[in-house]
Order: sequence, then structure tokens, then C-alpha cells
Amino acid sequence: MSAPDGGPVGTERSIGHLFASATTEMSALVHDEIALAKAQLKQDVKRAVTGGGALSVAAVLLLFSLPMLNFALAYGIRTWTGWNLALCFLLSFAANALVALVLALIGLVFAKKAKKGRGPQKVASSVKQSAGVLQHAKPHPRPELPQDRAPEAIEAVARSSS
Repeated sequence: MSAPDGGPVGTERSIGHLFASATTEMSALVHDEIALAKAQLKQDVKRAVTGGGALSVAAVLLLFSLPMLNFALAYGIRTWTGWNLALCFLLSFAANALVALVLALIGLVFAKKAKKGRGPQKVASSVKQSAGVLQHAKPHPRPELPQDRAPEAIEAVARSSS
């Protein structure tokens, strides 16, 4: 009986075959986890670039429309209250400063979240977990042989060379 790879099955496999198989599987596991880390990092970078581009376009549009908004706000305050025009422009500036402060705080929150990207950490913890499992793995004990099949009970057989 043989395995799909042509090697012996079960207890017939030698220690060398078992060690080679374990080494190959461990190497494949490490390569797969590296590929997973690359894919997750690539996805995180793509999201960050898309978000950064959208924020840049929004900032440019807001920058060009801000003077019109300031004039409209100042003249609107003057029409509504009848106050001095200089005071109305000062209130318009204060409103812009308040909005800028709120947006800056929101930007800091998102920057901190981006800094705590979870993709590479997940892969690193998975690698550590796999290594921990392999370090604590114990080989399965061989089944006990019946007394008549024990190596001491088996008589040596002379082999002829053919």
C-alpha cells in the first residue's frame, strides 16, 4: 500500500519521510502566511491611497469655495443682525476656525486607526500560534506489540542473497 505521492503509508513511513513531509508542509505554511501578509498589506495600502486621494480632492474644492462662503456668511450675518460688517467677517472667520478644528480632530482619529492596521498583526499572531502548536506537538506513541510479535520473540531468519 502506498500514499498518493508513492511513499509508504502509516507506520511503514520512515522517520526520514516523516521529517521531509513535515519540513515541506512547514515551508508551505510559512510561504502561504507570507503571501497572506502581502495581500493584506496591499489591500490596506490601496484603501489608504484611495482615501487620501478623495480627501485631497475634497480639500482642494473646499479651498476654492471658501472665500465665497465667507463673504456669503458675513453678508448674511449683517443682513440678519444689522451689525458692523467687520464684526460679521470676524464671526465668519470664527465659524471657519471651529469647523477646521473639528475636521482636524476627526482626521487625527482616522490617522490613529490607520496606524493600528490589523492585517500584518493578524498574520504575525497566526505565525506565532502555528509555531507554538508545532513546539508543543508530541509524536504519537507506537502501539504495543503482542508478546508473540515483540522483537525479542521473533527468531532471526537467515536470508539468502539472490
